[in-house]
Amino acid sequence: MTASLDEAKRIHCIGIGGCSMSGIARILKAQGHEVTGSDRGTTQFTDRLERDGIKVYYGHKAEQAKDADLIVYSAAIKPDNVERVYAREHGIPELERSVALGQLSARFHEVVAVAGCHGKTTITSMLAFVNEIADLDATVHVGGFMDLLGGGVRLGKSDLFITEACEYVESFLTLKPTIAIINNIDNDHLDYFGDMDHIVAAFRKFLALVPEDGHVLACTDDAYVRGLLPEIRRPVVTYGLSEGDVHADAIEYDALGHPSFDLYDHGEKIGRVTLRVPGRHNVINALAVYAASKLCGVSFGDYAEAMERFRNTSRRFELLGEKNGVRIFHDYGHHPNEIRETLAAATHVPHGRIFCVFQCNSYTRARTLFCENVTCFRDADEVLVPDIYPGREVDTGVVHARDMVDGINRESHNAKYLGTFENIAAYLDEHAKAGDIVITVGSGDVYRQSQKLL
Repeated sequence: MTASLDEAKRIHCIGIGGCSMSGIARILKAQGHEVTGSDRGTTQFTDRLERDGIKVYYGHKAEQAKDADLIVYSAAIKPDNVERVYAREHGIPELERSVALGQLSARFHEVVAVAGCHGKTTITSMLAFVNEIADLDATVHVGGFMDLLGGGVRLGKSDLFITEACEYVESFLTLKPTIAIINNIDNDHLDYFGDMDHIVAAFRKFLALVPEDGHVLACTDDAYVRGLLPEIRRPVVTYGLSEGDVHADAIEYDALGHPSFDLYDHGEKIGRVTLRVPGRHNVINALAVYAASKLCGVSFGDYAEAMERFRNTSRRFELLGEKNGVRIFHDYGHHPNEIRETLAAATHVPHGRIFCVFQCNSYTRARTLFCENVTCFRDADEVLVPDIYPGREVDTGVVHARDMVDGINRESHNAKYLGTFENIAAYLDEHAKAGDIVITVGSGDVYRQSQKLL
């Protein structure tokens, strides 16, 4: 039998310093639970937790779990964690983070769940801005740090919940969506899914969670999403760059690569939308946000104002700084399609040359996505590659960063293996000139390592 949040007064969250877990902890606190938590050390989220009255322990000790009625733990917390061991030995029930999020979603009448292999965090963050402008007073759960929220969650008092719906290990199947956004389906997380058939099957199960009176918002630009449309037995609103119930026309870019476009809804021109984030992919994201906002009763005026005021969340085409006239950006993109869109967006930013620093965060991803047919780096003048970041995996010697460099060079002939970020920093000091831009991409520790380039 699955443990229940409803039956627990005192909840202890292990791994509380992560974005998603810290957000869950804050929602639980706001809903009347007594919440404590533990993590290895401080993070950008722990100060906010303590300001909210949540006791955070740094380091893991068995006695920190002793007063809990329920343990909630993140996927990174293994069964041999001393607090989890204590819980099992003393009969304290445990709940994995995604299951806890699913149970939280069941407490709301309306749930907007944002799914897709790419764009989830941006779409959810854009909806958070819409929520503020339109005064929806929703609870929002984002998978990244937003300055607007001072973290990854907004605590609201209405019966509307807006959340990311992560496909990894099928965790989104715990949610109770009434409006499901499916932005794309791609060959990501193959360490878990194995192949595209299993990924598509997971999204099929996710869409089946939507009730008969709910809605599915589907991006027609994605072939796999289009393939699922005939199977959906719920009201569907499609969106896309050039076709769909909601689509864009007359896309233009300003000097910083920010797009503006005419928005059409079922053939009717609704108005002009201006974004302050770069790239064609953000036009697609904004179309999904419009479709969801309309279902939530938001006016076009409030939507358009939110889109113009929205700025990227942390690690999404984020300007880290400038050195010797060279601007250095970072983007979380770690899949070929994400990297392609990021570099395409960079071409609209005034620049001399584009240097891309790519750190792969998984040996499985390196072997399956970056050794053959690697076409996503063509918009970069040079691609500088350090060693692979192991992430959740162990190096078995099957693949090396040099293999990725060989794969990139078979297609675009612009990659160099440099091993470390210290070597990359020295290379850029010698070769990058004022007016050039550097974009670091990846989801390992590249964000932290990028500071060495400054």
